[in-house]
Amino acid sequence: MKIHRTALVSPKAELGENVEVGPFAVIEDDATIGDDCEIGAGAYIASGARIGARTRIFSGAVIATEPQDLKYGGEKTIAEIGEDTVIREYATINRGTAASGKTVVGDNCLIMAYSHIAHDCVVGNETIIANATQLGGHVEIEERVVVGGVVKIHQFCRIGAYSMLGADARIVKDVPPYSLIGSEPTGISGVNVVGLKRRGFSLETINVLREFYRFAFFSDFNVSEG
Repeated sequence: MKIHRTALVSPKAELGENVEVGPFAVIEDDATIGDDCEIGAGAYIASGARIGARTRIFSGAVIATEPQDLKYGGEKTIAEIGEDTVIREYATINRGTAASGKTVVGDNCLIMAYSHIAHDCVVGNETIIANATQLGGHVEIEERVVVGGVVKIHQFCRIGAYSMLGADARIVKDVPPYSLIGSEPTGISGVNVVGLKRRGFSLETINVLREFYRFAFFSDFNVSEG
């Protein structure tokens, strides 16, 4: 274990093996940090943090602070970060409320600088969230989603797996899985073909999805009929 002499680490915190803690980082009492994690200079790991192995948290990031929600009454909740995830500079992740008890970020995620993940959100495995994106409370992002920079996602929205949201999109309703969302104006542009190919989807499967989307979203039917 390598803890810089200026870091403030509570003796009640649980740190695994080979954890590195940079200058002026703060780790509070009820925080758990897995093996081989890196906590950058000035990072703030509050009580309620549960951080998986090999996760890297960069300078100025703030993890597991109180929810920005008026219904929060001081109940004990957590912010759970998976294994092998990277959280870049000044990203903020709040704890959950009594509604779910936790905020969750999965394994192998990349949360870029200045992003905010609010209370009771769930971010699936292998998701990428680009710089300055903001998630309202109770947002659910399924696995392997790519979210562009400065995207705003309204509370209680659900983002389907393997979708891609273009930069600066404003999301105010659920996003179907596999979809490509444009930002001007925000809406479904089609199937996330490039992303699906990168994830190993066959051309046959992609063509089936494109045909489905043609009926569901680009025909004379309404969505239910499609």
